[in-house]
This record gives sequence, structure tokens and C-alpha cells, in this order.
Amino acid sequence: MSFSSDVKAELCRAALSRRCCAQAEAYGVLLYCNQFTGREVRITTESPDFAARLPALFQKAFQIAFDRLPVTGAGKRTFAIRDGDKLSALWTAFGHDPAETLAHHINFAVLEEEHCRTAFFRGAFLAGGSVTDPAKRYHLELATPHLSVSRELRALLLEAGFTPKETTRKSNSVTYFKQSEAIEDFLTAIGAPLAAMQIMNAKAEKDLRGSINRRVNCDAANLDKAVDAAQGQIEAIYQLEARGMLEELPDKLKEAVDLRVAHPELTLSQLAELCDPPVSKSAFNHRLRKLMELARR
Repeated sequence: MSFSSDVKAELCRAALSRRCCAQAEAYGVLLYCNQFTGREVRITTESPDFAARLPALFQKAFQIAFDRLPVTGAGKRTFAIRDGDKLSALWTAFGHDPAETLAHHINFAVLEEEHCRTAFFRGAFLAGGSVTDPAKRYHLELATPHLSVSRELRALLLEAGFTPKETTRKSNSVTYFKQSEAIEDFLTAIGAPLAAMQIMNAKAEKDLRGSINRRVNCDAANLDKAVDAAQGQIEAIYQLEARGMLEELPDKLKEAVDLRVAHPELTLSQLAELCDPPVSKSAFNHRLRKLMELARR
């Protein structure tokens, strides 16, 4: 199952307790489903959990049953209502008249309570929503064929403290989030806190992996610099040797020469500890810089 399917499964575990919330959730489903007209309601879904919830949801909200139920074992499950009386009951419940309605709009009067707005968001996501696996990227969207509904949904989300973006894709209007925190907050609000926690965990794992990669890259870069520096120092020593200058060096520089040539793989700190007596890293580095300077001269 996809992450989006898992989210819908979690949402469908929410109890259908209040009739007003059931109607609000069904309202979201209707405005974000495949078709909601004066002639037909058609809802198609691949989620078995949403398919199992739909008959109970419409019974709780409107006391009506679907005229068409999905075929057993079908991948895509389609529900439909074509009975005129049932369709009239749906339109009336939300204060609309199909004969006078040119375009769908959200009736804010039926979503005055916060719990009803949350149920509406849940229904919209169940019918027209999807969310990407957070291990890949962060993206949650709600798609509807009704432009006015999409714009009004954005107004509702802004009022609820969310900041979604909008776009169009083919014949659909899309409201979406791309920030992980916004997706986490939205899923928690509509009843999927476990899915929100998965996103948090995936983000933490990505951050940890990125931190480790940066550390490894940094260590590798530092090692490359150290190797290059050691090679340059040894080349300078060979130049001094070729000129017969090593025997003229002070004892401290001779010690630095011996240690650097004998241990080309060690860091400055390690070489400084091998001095007799041990010296600081900066003091040993100063001796090597002196050798480099003499070689350049």
C-alpha cells in the first residue's frame, strides 16, 4: 500500500459520532469527488477503507443508500446515486438548487463549527486528496474539478491557520502543501496523527543522514588537505637535502625533518606529540613552515 492509502486508512478509523460532522465530511466528499450534479453523484476510489466508510457516512449524514455499489474485488471502486429524490435531498442539505446553480460553491453556513470544518477537510482529502511518501519528498494536495470550491477551500484553510498554495492541472484545481510542517499539522488536524509522526520521523532520518554525509565529506576534504600539505613538506625537505642544507639546520628543525619523513601519514598534532619533549601543534607547524620557507629561498 502507498503512504497515501495508509493515511486514508487512518482517517477512516475516525468514528461517525455527530450527524453535523458526518454531513460536513460528506459535503467535502461530494465537492471533491468525480461527479456531483443534478443528475448523478459518482465517487470512485482505490482506497478499500474509504469504500467501506462511504455507505455508513451517507447513511449517517442523509439516511440514504447508494444506487450503485462497487463490484467485489474491483481495483477502482465506484459508488453512484441517480435517484432524483436522493439527489434532491443532497442538494437541499447544503442549501443549493441544481436548477439555479451554474457552479459549485462552498456553503460556509453549514461549516460554522470548527469540528465541522475539520470533518469537511477530511472528506475533501478522502475523495480528492493524496500525499507523497515522505521518504521521497513532501507534497500533499486536494484536487477538485470546481474552481470556485478550490478558492473557497483555500480561504477556509487560511482561516484555520494554514497557508496552502494553488495551481491547476488539466481540468482540476489543486490546493497543495509542500512544507513538511504544514503537512504534519494538516494531517494531525483532520485525524491522522500517526501519519504526521511518520513524516516527522522521515524528516529526522533525512536530517541525520545529511549530517553524517556532510561530516564524512568534511573529514574527507580535511584528509585530502592534510595529505597535500604533507607531500609539499616532504618535497621541501628533499630539496633541502639536495642542496646539502639539512646538516646546517638547527636541532628543532632536524627533528621536524626526521619525524615528517618517517611518518608521512600522521597529522601535525600526532607529530607534535612525538617530539622530545612534546610540543604544541602550532609550534610544530611553525617548524614545518620554516622548512618550506628555506626550500623556497
